[in-house]
Amino acid sequence: MKRTCLLLAGTLVVVSGCGLTSGSPMVDDVSPGTIGKGEPLKGAHLTVTSKEFTEQLILGAMMGIAFEAAGADVLDRTAIQGSIGAREAVKSGDADGMYEYTGTAWITYLGNSKPITDPMKQWQAVRDADLKNGLTWLPPSALNNTYALAMNQANFKKYGTKTLSEVAALAKKDPGAVTLCVESEFANRADGLPGMEKAYGMSLPAKNITQMDTGIIYTQVKKGSCTYGEVFTTDGRIKSMNLAVMADDKKFFPNYNAAPEINTKALKKWPAIAKVLDPVTKKLNNTVARTLNAKVDVDGEDPHQVALDWMKAEGLVK
Repeated sequence: MKRTCLLLAGTLVVVSGCGLTSGSPMVDDVSPGTIGKGEPLKGAHLTVTSKEFTEQLILGAMMGIAFEAAGADVLDRTAIQGSIGAREAVKSGDADGMYEYTGTAWITYLGNSKPITDPMKQWQAVRDADLKNGLTWLPPSALNNTYALAMNQANFKKYGTKTLSEVAALAKKDPGAVTLCVESEFANRADGLPGMEKAYGMSLPAKNITQMDTGIIYTQVKKGSCTYGEVFTTDGRIKSMNLAVMADDKKFFPNYNAAPEINTKALKKWPAIAKVLDPVTKKLNNTVARTLNAKVDVDGEDPHQVALDWMKAEGLVK
């Protein structure tokens, strides 16, 4: 993990293997809605963190705003480059919590090679394994930011595939019809294209596969330059470009359900954290994520404001 300095809203945030050294206070004018009644976190000084991409910035803001509504003073240490820095901050106590993904923890942090297909069993396995690391996982959301293949509406009308099994059948029936745009990492990972081909009985010729950067994939799929493109299931561009996502009917791809990952010592000191976050987590799903992510990535809105507007609209805070 490289040491990185990020200048965020005038605040210097230093990232190292042991976490963070500074941040900026959250100063939202919020009060309890359906969460935070009685201000059970009054007197608490809590720090939230996140990774640096859009969805994580939104989720980090949601956690911080929820804590504020419950009476806590909150320090914002979101937007940490890479996955490891944010996790290490929570682990060390430099931060008190973040929203993390079950699949990332199970495979990347805990070193397992085979994902667990049942989402709740995957979360339970991560929860149990991480207790010894001083981390407590609260119940997960339905938001599952995993891999998928997607196509534009013209190709969807032409080929009519809705599942990866149907894509595999199309590849056998009409090999030239199935062309893919993918990232180089996805093209080579066991939980990416090679594993997907094996699981679904596909054997695509190399000439049908084009590797490119993530952002370009979406535009190429929209234009129809490739029939299918690798996407992330909660990306806002799926909604804005009206792409059709293929269902992973054999449950090959790992579950990446977002769930609060909390420093165990902080949770023991402030057990109300669980009750405060639970209603927020229960409202998160892929439709919500795509809508909110699009507000940032497509419309150019601020991630923190997007989170705040949504929480107010849902009545979580006032």
